[in-house]
Amino acid sequence: MECTESHFDFRTLFRVLVQLPLSPDEIACLREWFAALEAPGRCCQLIEQAKGRPSCPHCGNERCYRCGHADGLQRYRCLVCQRSFNALTGTPLARLRHRDKWLPYLQCLIDSRTVRASAERVAVAKSTSFRWRHRFLCAVRRDQPPKLQGIVEADETYVLESQKGSRHLDRPPRRRGGRATRRGINDQHDCILVARDRGKTTHEFHAGRGQSTAERLLHYLKPVLAKDALLVSDGAKAFASFARQVNISHEAINVRGGEHGRGAIHLNGVNGWHGRFKTWLRRFNGVASRYLANYSGWRRALDDGKATAAAHWLRLAVAPEERWK
Repeated sequence: MECTESHFDFRTLFRVLVQLPLSPDEIACLREWFAALEAPGRCCQLIEQAKGRPSCPHCGNERCYRCGHADGLQRYRCLVCQRSFNALTGTPLARLRHRDKWLPYLQCLIDSRTVRASAERVAVAKSTSFRWRHRFLCAVRRDQPPKLQGIVEADETYVLESQKGSRHLDRPPRRRGGRATRRGINDQHDCILVARDRGKTTHEFHAGRGQSTAERLLHYLKPVLAKDALLVSDGAKAFASFARQVNISHEAINVRGGEHGRGAIHLNGVNGWHGRFKTWLRRFNGVASRYLANYSGWRRALDDGKATAAAHWLRLAVAPEERWK
């Protein structure tokens, strides 16, 4: 009888839910509630599958044997250095707790929720939410896109540097937001260098402060450009110098002179990425410069559209190091 009443109550509740006009936020709550009902071992299972049979993260030796379980994960012991490890040892996710909440939290990253909203959604402290955000983002950023091919647009965008959260400022404090004390682009601005080809493959870099130089472009752009690529940029001298040094084809657009493009030679793709990134960044009410690379990598992961499920993000975070080489 109790079982029948239980089923009747569920069917009644289900009929009510079907008739309700649920908002996207309410649908997200239901999705996360169902995820929490899954066995706690779901997260550990995904981690083990993504990592496979790991080699020793301490000495690199592949001769390891199983050595029991701890916190739901298989432990291994190395035959050479005799140290033990699991699938998370040596990854940014090592020593993080509450694994049963990782998948709902990763959904918060996919939804671009703030630290406070994410903490409330998965019932953790704000400090834990902040720590998890940057551990997961450091892990996901390891999934680097392939080299840029064909026509490659490259340009910089700038944001005012921020020492948010720092106890020791190297300049006088300013009000929230604030302005630079000097006009134009200078060392008070963080440079975000973005290169994007027509296949929508994107590489982004936090390239220091102030305007780009040929030396910076050599450091960041050279490793990700195919040798037969055509580089398209604005009229900045640094790009022309870089193209000569690496012997790559280059086309410049005189943006200051009012030129917007010449047929297929334009910067619409990279400038569109800049606009989406800055609009998206505003929801976080200020981002510290030391974490800016994490946020630009986060935006790239969302913009690529490849990792749309929390389980996919978790697999990226714990995949073997060989995958990123």
